[in-house]
Amino acid sequence: MKRFFETLQHIFSIEELRTRILNTLLFITIFRLGSYVALPGVEPDQMNVSAQGLLGLLDTFLGGAFSKASIFALGIMPYISASIAIQLLTMALPYFQKMQKEGESGRKKLNQITRVLTILVTLVQGTAYLNTTVPDEALLVSRNLFSISSVFVLTAGTMFCMWLGERITDKGIGNGISMLIMIGIVSRFPGAIYKEFVSRGSGQILLFVLEIVALYFVIMGAVMLTQAVRRIPIQYAKQVVGNRVMGGQRQYLPLKLNAAGVMPIIFAQALMFIPSLGASYFAEKSDFASNIATIFANYTTWQYNLLFAFLIIVFTFFYTAISVNPQQIADDMKRGGGFIPGVKPGQQTSEYISTILDRITFPGALMLAIVAILPAFASLLGISTDFAHFFGGTSLLIMVGVVLDTLQQVESYLLMRRYEGLMKSGRVKGRTESVAI
Repeated sequence: MKRFFETLQHIFSIEELRTRILNTLLFITIFRLGSYVALPGVEPDQMNVSAQGLLGLLDTFLGGAFSKASIFALGIMPYISASIAIQLLTMALPYFQKMQKEGESGRKKLNQITRVLTILVTLVQGTAYLNTTVPDEALLVSRNLFSISSVFVLTAGTMFCMWLGERITDKGIGNGISMLIMIGIVSRFPGAIYKEFVSRGSGQILLFVLEIVALYFVIMGAVMLTQAVRRIPIQYAKQVVGNRVMGGQRQYLPLKLNAAGVMPIIFAQALMFIPSLGASYFAEKSDFASNIATIFANYTTWQYNLLFAFLIIVFTFFYTAISVNPQQIADDMKRGGGFIPGVKPGQQTSEYISTILDRITFPGALMLAIVAILPAFASLLGISTDFAHFFGGTSLLIMVGVVLDTLQQVESYLLMRRYEGLMKSGRVKGRTESVAI
């Protein structure tokens, strides 16, 4: 405990770090206060958003703002959708690839395109949100007036959330967009624990304690999944530059066990509504279609989880293949005078990296699928739905990843000022490990 307070003292003794932490807390406070401001013309108590499926997932990400018809009801999710679309276009279209290679000017163009696309996505999602989740009994004004005014308010709220995320990145600890998502998730954690504790009652305290212990080990497993890397040794040849000998040292190429992050879960979650939605159109004419709609409307059925896990494994391989380019890594190593011991530079290096990547992607995808379906098992064991969401899935992985990145940022400031790190032994390693090429 003494070491903990000493670490806090060191953190706040660094003026720049102290200012960044206070700025981050200020921006987060503004974000949370905005999630309680309801849209003009709606009664939030009359809202009825399902706690399951995509709507429940969005409400978890946004800290309850989605179900409250807040001005931040869409949060920064349209920006995330636009960023994913631009990222996929960058990997698929030569025009965007060329723009990405233009350096700072190219990144500014991509950011501007992302912002414009965010506005368009917000207009579409805002219209769908107002028409599908806001019932007529919750309105205090006419539907047309409410829809027109609220679309502009939701768009302004999304852009303001995006601005807050950028300010956290520039003036705060960093990683602002992910930080806002994490805060929305964490804001529901105390309430979920309290509901679970009340539901267990005084006669099941031991069971509640076992649930907390199980959650601890699940979090540790998620940390291991996020941190795990396969390090490939790289030897750099010695080069004579003037009167100095450069190179000759050994570095490592870290290939992450889960290079795709949470994207496979997000993609798979979006597709899991297709079977239920498609079968619901034929439910009245066919008993088989009715059974399919019922099965895939419940996220705790074994059919739902089997398909969900399969899609996650497939998307993990797909996203890893488009995000990690072994040929480009091999070419960069060759230009930098680096090589893998025992492997010829060029095509053989690319094939070697690709082989290792395939071998580590499958266990990573399998572990990611297990983490994704853990909330279903938690619900089947009697844990409340709100608390079960923290036992796995996208929420847990986002929280773990953002916390690790934030701790890494704080530790870098401490080490620069020659203080000890946050941990008594070892170093905090986040998701932003650079490739040694």
